[in-house]
Amino acid sequence: MTMETLEFIIYPDGRVQEKVTGIVGSSCQEVTAAIEKELGVVLSQEPTSDYFTQTVNQSAETSNPVQSSW
Repeated sequence: MTMETLEFIIYPDGRVQEKVTGIVGSSCQEVTAAIEKELGVVLSQEPTSDYFTQTVNQSAETSNPVQSSW
């Protein structure tokens, strides 16, 4: 299980840099929306590799026919 983290760097001029790790896909935008609304205007966004990662669901069905050798 990956740990989800939000990291904030506050610069002397008041800019805030936010870094999100461990959240796969665009759901990071949902997680950070309320925080960004309170912080003010978002000047830029740079998606990380986690943003482009997609969850893969796989299923496999196999059958083993019984063979008898009489």
